[in-house]
Amino acid sequence: MASSTLFSMCSSKKESFDIKAINSNKEFKFNTSNLLNRLPVKAMLSSDFMNPRLLTNDNSLKWGQSERLLRNRMQCHAVEVEKVPAYTMGKKFHLDGVIEAQQFDRETLNDIFEVAKEMETIEKKSPGSQILKGYLMATLFYEPSTRTRLSFESAMKRLGGEVLTTENAREFSSAAKGETLEDTIRTVEGYSDIIVMRHFESGAAKRAAATAGIPIINAGDGPGQHPTQALLDVYTIEREIGKLDGIKVGLVGDLANGRTVRSLAYLLAKYLDVKIYFVSPGIVKMKDDIKDYLTSKGVKWEESSDLMEVASKCDVVYQTRIQRERFGERIDLYEEARGKYIVDKDVLKVMQKHAVVMHPLPRLDEITVEVDADPRAAYFRQAKNGLYIRMALLKLLLVGW
Repeated sequence: MASSTLFSMCSSKKESFDIKAINSNKEFKFNTSNLLNRLPVKAMLSSDFMNPRLLTNDNSLKWGQSERLLRNRMQCHAVEVEKVPAYTMGKKFHLDGVIEAQQFDRETLNDIFEVAKEMETIEKKSPGSQILKGYLMATLFYEPSTRTRLSFESAMKRLGGEVLTTENAREFSSAAKGETLEDTIRTVEGYSDIIVMRHFESGAAKRAAATAGIPIINAGDGPGQHPTQALLDVYTIEREIGKLDGIKVGLVGDLANGRTVRSLAYLLAKYLDVKIYFVSPGIVKMKDDIKDYLTSKGVKWEESSDLMEVASKCDVVYQTRIQRERFGERIDLYEEARGKYIVDKDVLKVMQKHAVVMHPLPRLDEITVEVDADPRAAYFRQAKNGLYIRMALLKLLLVGW
């Protein structure tokens, strides 16, 4: 619930604006030209000071009861000003970077999602935004990427910023010559205001953040985490299902190596009465650290080998590919795991009408193409939501709420 302060009297005289509070007996003076930046409300002050008034465009300000006009002075009584959420007040974002899903609490998630909705409006109705004009983002990708890298670069450019990019830093940067990650970060931060990095080693994002003096965004670190994917996944679930409390989610596929499902599990634990089903070949089962974390947070989870049964119960079927690149030379193990769980029309038949199929992409054959035409196939809408979440994060990290 928003807190509020009740004022007994406010007066405007020429270029000053005075407020006296009932509960503290304090007076506050504002220059009218700065009034909008000083009051925690969305309000406008009329330019005609013969009859000055506070006008609102929403319910942020409640006032009224009486007013008295005395030449160039107006007095009003019983003015109540309600505080509005932090994200509307131009405050600094309290996180220095985005490294892991555990950083976020539920309130921060809700606020980020509100900013993402604002970014969707900007993308659709306000092309040419200059919110990040003068800022430069560097993308360091040591592993292949299509959606993540391009969505970050698109997000930066749509907000008026510029981009420095290297797509395959593992081969085509000084890393190929033996340069350490720490030295690379120290160098690149001298050229940019924020770094978005994907790396093949788990924990690399933490190392980069410990070295850098500018924000680092983890765009995936080996089999570790992919926090911005998890943010867009939860955002998508809310948009598609209409709620986050009380949902059932089936995580399917490569759960041992899938950084997306690990980060998603961490975020789902922020919500009430959530149940998670793990469906995977035995060789790529979800690791114990995630199971232990969910248990510690009171989140119910269950392992199952029956995709059809799980799909019939869930609000979200979150499919992932078996990641060949994580098996090294053990191609026999990859072939053993691949193709065991496939989302096709038969799975759709048992799913509830409101349920959705999600996938972080790219897909191989774990979702058949025939599923694409079903309105419950949400994975391309999910990918689009990545743009809005990443626009929001860049805005927050660089200029604040």
